[in-house]
Amino acid sequence: MKIKSLIIGLLSLVLFSSCSTFRKLSANDISASQSTKNKKTNTTATRGFINEIEVSPGSVVTANPTYVKSTVKTDYANPISQTGVSATDEKMKVVTIETVNLLQLKYAIITDATVEKLVNLPLLEVIDKWWGTKYCMGGSTDNCIDCSAFTQVIMRDVYQQSLPRTAQEQFNSCEKIALEDLREGDLVFFTTVEKDISHVGIYLLNNKFVHAATSGGVMISDLNENYWQGKFKGAGRMERKVLANNEK
Repeated sequence: MKIKSLIIGLLSLVLFSSCSTFRKLSANDISASQSTKNKKTNTTATRGFINEIEVSPGSVVTANPTYVKSTVKTDYANPISQTGVSATDEKMKVVTIETVNLLQLKYAIITDATVEKLVNLPLLEVIDKWWGTKYCMGGSTDNCIDCSAFTQVIMRDVYQQSLPRTAQEQFNSCEKIALEDLREGDLVFFTTVEKDISHVGIYLLNNKFVHAATSGGVMISDLNENYWQGKFKGAGRMERKVLANNEK
């Protein structure tokens, strides 16, 4: 009887231990399952967020600016005027966007013009040489120059034409022309002091003119600017020997 009781006790102990171990295993399995489920859920959410963003490979563009050597052929002794270009003159001046030089590019931007129109390289070179030279009344040197001395330089060095010294004298000695007839190399006059002609510049194109201004020295301005519109007095043309063939 004692043996039977002992066997029953041992069996009960083994069964109890097995149930406890099973419960522990089951709990661990459930916990692991929930953890895995949570991880899957989190992963799915993260992936969902990333998937909403479209990412494409970037590209890097590098540009090395190059300048084409100018092959412009220009007959400097007979530069093109803006109108009335003959077929013979046109053959002497071949300008395309592939053959322009830096000087043409620079002044094409300043004058808001196409480079094809800027064929008078000697004019551009003289302007560039004096560009930014400060203004001083009565000046005529590289250090400072006034407006009428500057127009003298342009007409002398580019057009081989002599001008009187003052703006008033230049106005009096030139042929008066209308605004719509303005061409490169014509003179534009202004009244900035009382009623006399006190300022002069050289017309370029697109209503732009180059002059020695009291405010900024040698520069390019626009006839349509409010200040110059109010001061404009007239335009004139001097006899330009180098342009005589084109302007007859």
